[in-house]
Amino acid sequence: MAVKKKIRAAIVGASGYTGGELMRLLAGHPRMELTVVTARQAVGRPVVDLFPSLRDCCPLVFREYDPVELAAAADVVFTALPHKAAIEVVAGLAAAGLRVVDLSADFRFSDAAVYEAWYQEHARPDLLDLAVYGLPELFRRRIVAADIVGNPGCYPTAALIGLAPLFREGLVAAGRPVFIDAKSGASGAGRTLAAGSLFCEIDEGLKPYKVGSHRHQPEIVEQLGRYAGVPAEVLFVPHLVPISRGIVSTMYVPLRQDASTEDIAALYGRYYGAEPFVRPLPAGEMPNVLAVRGSNFCDIGFVSAAAGRTLVVATAIDNLVKGAAGQAIQNANLMFGLEETAGLTGLPLYP
Repeated sequence: MAVKKKIRAAIVGASGYTGGELMRLLAGHPRMELTVVTARQAVGRPVVDLFPSLRDCCPLVFREYDPVELAAAADVVFTALPHKAAIEVVAGLAAAGLRVVDLSADFRFSDAAVYEAWYQEHARPDLLDLAVYGLPELFRRRIVAADIVGNPGCYPTAALIGLAPLFREGLVAAGRPVFIDAKSGASGAGRTLAAGSLFCEIDEGLKPYKVGSHRHQPEIVEQLGRYAGVPAEVLFVPHLVPISRGIVSTMYVPLRQDASTEDIAALYGRYYGAEPFVRPLPAGEMPNVLAVRGSNFCDIGFVSAAAGRTLVVATAIDNLVKGAAGQAIQNANLMFGLEETAGLTGLPLYP
């Protein structure tokens, strides 16, 4: 039997939490081989220096970014760079014939004006029409043919999976906002040293932040509108909680008409019953981040409230896996015609 050729993968900007998670997952991937990892501030250092958990699993050394080297050594590149820094890197890699999954926000928006209103000027707006938003449960068919995939933000992933079917089926009352109460572990802030994410600043604490000004709000709004074909109004309120990883998003959805528990359960079953990574829970059961920790799963639950006029929907994901690295690999699997679940079948860590 012929041995199937492995897809060669590289990571640009691999020294952060997302890069480490990509390396962890790719180490067990049956059809992808990690060939190059770059990190500007760690050039020449073994991966294990920054990620001792990868001892004997990833023998690579961090290199300087070299597009010529990547073009010769990789088929797909995961770019885990800060916003704006990724734009020209992605453009150059795509021009060299590489397929790219970008984990920044630089290729998540189809409307350059929206991106620029919330981030900064986009140096390559001509590429936005070529990029596909990488949420497989909504845009799988487009991802398969994409050369550039904008991997979704962690908060939008959790929110969109819960809300998209409701908007698409016209169940959300017009003219009233959906309230998204989202709580994330500290790893969502990244590995860069910042006073607000120090242990003593977050331990035993809980606080909302960037209310009405968080950059993930316009991402949620744009993708709901694209998927459902109707305008969406949301108020997104994120919170930082003293856990290392995980997101729970609780969404309060005003309904256009009364909907029974059976109707909503049937709706989520129809949309997600065959999805490999979305697990609709029994009616009335709400998700817990402990049940998805370390996995690519999204658990979703709901409760009907206010005499059936309001639906409370909650989703739970691991922000570093389904919210970042795992979803990126899921996208790459689709782009190269692999089993969508390849390298992502590990069960959650519990407790």
